[in-house]
Amino acid sequence: MTARALRLVLTQRTALLVVLLVAVVVTMTTLSGNNYLSAPYSASYMASTLINAVPLAMLALAELLVITSGRGGIDLSVGAIVSLTGMVFGFAYGQWGWPLAPAVLLALLLGAACGALNGFLVAHLGFPALIATLATYYAFRSLALVVNDQRPINSAPVQELYSTATAVTLPLVGDALPRVPLGIFTFLVPTALVVWFVLARTTAGRRLYAIGTNDVAARWSGIDVRRTRWSAYVAAGAISGLVAVVTVAQFASARPDAGTSGNGMALPAITIAILGGVAITGGVGRVAGVVLATLLVVWLNAGILLAVPGNDGTQFQLFALGVVLVVAALLNALTQRRYGGTQ
Repeated sequence: MTARALRLVLTQRTALLVVLLVAVVVTMTTLSGNNYLSAPYSASYMASTLINAVPLAMLALAELLVITSGRGGIDLSVGAIVSLTGMVFGFAYGQWGWPLAPAVLLALLLGAACGALNGFLVAHLGFPALIATLATYYAFRSLALVVNDQRPINSAPVQELYSTATAVTLPLVGDALPRVPLGIFTFLVPTALVVWFVLARTTAGRRLYAIGTNDVAARWSGIDVRRTRWSAYVAAGAISGLVAVVTVAQFASARPDAGTSGNGMALPAITIAILGGVAITGGVGRVAGVVLATLLVVWLNAGILLAVPGNDGTQFQLFALGVVLVVAALLNALTQRRYGGTQ
């Protein structure tokens, strides 16, 4: 690899992710063709696994906002917000008889309120984000468990939501390409477009990058640092509220542990954000990198499950996630030191 190509890969995170994504797909396809996997690693299989990409990518976009805001910004509570908001959404839509649109709006507003609490603790009271969001993680998680005595809500209206998580044929191309989950079009793409527009085309996005890069300089330039940082946590909470609706549809049930079971949703989302080029120090991050990193993690995990069936495959997924996180952090540090940032 020439010095120019190396510089491109290190400074343009999207270029690196495309290379890694192609390497994963080619490797898994080759192993599948030689019968080393338990099932074919086909285009249809890859498309079906995108159902896991919808909530992960959305939560990674939420982490993009809070990490970019700087001062150690991070949100460990997003999974707990998903659980709590999902239960309230389940009550509203599944038991109280609310129409779908108002119930979704309630989930979004409740998620935003949870994010507002995080933002108040971090931006206005000066709590370290790690401590503040860990505390609210426990609080939201406990509330999600007790509001319905640790029981899921799986009434008929909630079960019928599963139809919104089914796979659909892509428009124009018909059956030429595999069917993909509907949630990509109804939730992920709109969320990614809104976050991209805010960061790349609005004053609010420029302010967020400014406070993440140097909040002292931003304050002297007239930016309300506290309000801007608080807004990032509110937006992250609102996205988490939408993810709650996605998980209820996917499970056909409002589960009190939907975002916290196992290793939870927060750590994979943070990993994806960092892998996507979001600098943990703040001020750097792009939507395209987060989306590509999500595809990389989802398709790598899908291949691992075929290579190592059973419970061992899940453990290898966790190992791979840890390796990816370490490598991403090292790449971010190397890029910052040698080239001054990532794109």
